[in-house]
Amino acid sequence: MPIALLSVYDKSGIVDLARGLRSAGWRIVSSGGTAKAISEAGLEVADLADLTGLPAILDHRVVTLHPKVHGGLLADPTKPEHQADMAAHGIEAIDLVVVNLYPFSSNPSIELIDIGGPAMVRAAAKNHAHVGVVVNPSDYGVVLDEITNNGALSSGTRRRLARDAFATIAAYDAAIANWFDAPSPDSKDELPIGLHLSLERAQTLRYGENPHQQGARYRLAGAISWWDTAVQHQGKELSYLNLYDTEAAWKLVQRFGRPACVIVKHANPCGVAVADTIEEAYVLANACDPVSAFGGIVALNRPVPVALAEALAPVFTEVVVAPSYAPEALEVFAKKGNLRVMSAGAPKGSALDLRVIDGGLLVQQVDSVSPNRSTWQVVTTEQPTPEQWGDLEFAWQVCAVVSSNAIVYAKDGQAFGIGAGQQNRLDSARIAADRSAGRAVGGVCASDAFFPFRDGLDAAAAAGITAVIQPGGSVRDAEVIAAADEHGIAMVFTGERHFRH
Repeated sequence: MPIALLSVYDKSGIVDLARGLRSAGWRIVSSGGTAKAISEAGLEVADLADLTGLPAILDHRVVTLHPKVHGGLLADPTKPEHQADMAAHGIEAIDLVVVNLYPFSSNPSIELIDIGGPAMVRAAAKNHAHVGVVVNPSDYGVVLDEITNNGALSSGTRRRLARDAFATIAAYDAAIANWFDAPSPDSKDELPIGLHLSLERAQTLRYGENPHQQGARYRLAGAISWWDTAVQHQGKELSYLNLYDTEAAWKLVQRFGRPACVIVKHANPCGVAVADTIEEAYVLANACDPVSAFGGIVALNRPVPVALAEALAPVFTEVVVAPSYAPEALEVFAKKGNLRVMSAGAPKGSALDLRVIDGGLLVQQVDSVSPNRSTWQVVTTEQPTPEQWGDLEFAWQVCAVVSSNAIVYAKDGQAFGIGAGQQNRLDSARIAADRSAGRAVGGVCASDAFFPFRDGLDAAAAAGITAVIQPGGSVRDAEVIAAADEHGIAMVFTGERHFRH
C-alpha cells in the first residue's frame, strides 16, 4: 500500500486530498493539526509518532526530523543496499509528501522559520524519481486525478513538482535571509547588506523591446503585483514596452487626487492634465502634445464613461488603463480590435529601485516626491499666487518622472511643455517652449535639478513663464535668483533634486 505523508500549515483542501488518496487505496500518515483535521473528517490516518516512535518535542520544533521519515523519502528502491538498510532499520518507503510551510513573510520571526517542512520538501524533491512532493494546494486536484486514473504520478509530473518545491524553498530561504539583512532601526545605512531575490515568470510577452528579442514579466516569489490582478478586456498581446510605459503612466496618474490623465510615450509623459471631469482631463492631456500622443499609453484615475471612449477612439493608442469602464465605453473600444484596454487596481509600490549592470545590480531607494511646502523656500521678491502654487506642485510631480535633464511648463493643471532627456538644461527648456507653442504665457516651470546658469531661466521668461520651481543648490544660485527678480518671476527652491535616467 503506497504511503502519503501529509503535514501542512495551510489546511485548504487537505481533507479532500486525503479522502481521495484513501479511496485510491493509499495509507495516510500525518501529525498535529493536519492529522486532527483528517481524523475529524472520519478518515483513517496514522499518527507520525507511531511511525517514528517519538512524539513531537521541543515545543513542536522537532516532529519530522527522524531517520524513518527522511529514510523513507530519500531511499532509492532500485538499489539493493538501500533495501537492506530500510529492512535493517524498519524504514518504510514514502511515496508522496504534501507540505506547505509556516507563513514566515506574514510576520517575520524566529518561530515562523520552518525547519522540518523544508527538510522534507528538499529530501522528496531530490528523490523525485521515486517520490512525489506537493507544496501548493492548487496542485492537489492535478495530483489526485493522476493518481486516481493511473495509480501513480508520472515521472514528468514528479519532476515538475520537484522543480516547484525547490523554487518554493529558495523563495522561503530568500525571505528569511532578507529579514536578517534588513537594516536595524538604529542603522544609518538604509539599504540591506544583501539582496536575495527569487523570481518566477508570471507573463510571457509578445516580444521584447524589439521584435527579435524575447520578453517576459517576472514577479518576486510570494508577491502580488497590480499586473497580476489587472484585466485586459481586449486587444493584442502586451509587449515589453507596453508594460514598461503602462507602468510609468499608471504610477504617475495615481499621484493626483483630482480627475487626471497621463499619456506616456517612450517612458516619458508627453501629456498630463487634471480637471473637474475625467473626460476633460483626457482632452487636455491629449492636447498637450497630440503628435507625441499618437501611439502612446493613456492612464486615467477615474472610471471611463462612454463620452471619453468616443473622444479617445479616433486617436491611435497602444494601451488604455483605468480603474473601470462603463459597459458602453467598452462597446466603443471593441470597434478598435488592436487597442489594449485594461482595468487595474493601484500599484503596490516598492522600497527599492533596481537596475541591471554587468555582473550585478545598481540599487537605490525609490525616489519619492512629496510636495511639502513647509520645506520649500521662496527665494525671490515675487511671491507665488495661490493659483501658481497649485501649478507648481503639479509641475513638480510631473517633472520628477521625466528623463533628465527635465523641464516642464504647465498652466491650469495642464503640462503642455515637456522637455525630456537632453544633455543640457537649456535645450530641454527650448523643447518645452516649442511644445508649449505660446501656451506657457502666465504659466509655471519645473526643473528637476538646479539651473547652472541663468540662460535656462531666461528661456523660461521668454516663453512667458511667471513662476519657477527647482531644487536650488548651484554655485550660481544668486545669479539665477537675480535673473528671476529681473523678469518679475516668483521662484521656489525645494532643496531636493529628482534626476531620472
